[in-house]
Amino acid sequence: MLSKEDQRRFEQITRQLRESDPEFFARLDHRARARRGRYLMLLTVVLWASLPAATVLAGRPAGAIFAAVLLANAAVMWRFRRRWW
Repeated sequence: MLSKEDQRRFEQITRQLRESDPEFFARLDHRARARRGRYLMLLTVVLWASLPAATVLAGRPAGAIFAAVLLANAAVMWRFRRRWW
């Protein structure tokens, strides 16, 4: 955790960088977004793969809830896919 003075200085440096070289800053921002998208996709695949085990171990109602949550996650990922790729 940064102290308030360090945080203020960091924000000042970031602001100057954003103003002086917007192309560089946009590339960095795009890479971070793409990385988050890959992690979210990996998490989704792992959760879908664990759905059968969760259904067997916790029962059908829990499996149905698990599947509904994953379907909602898939819908959100599909809706906002442009932000992550």
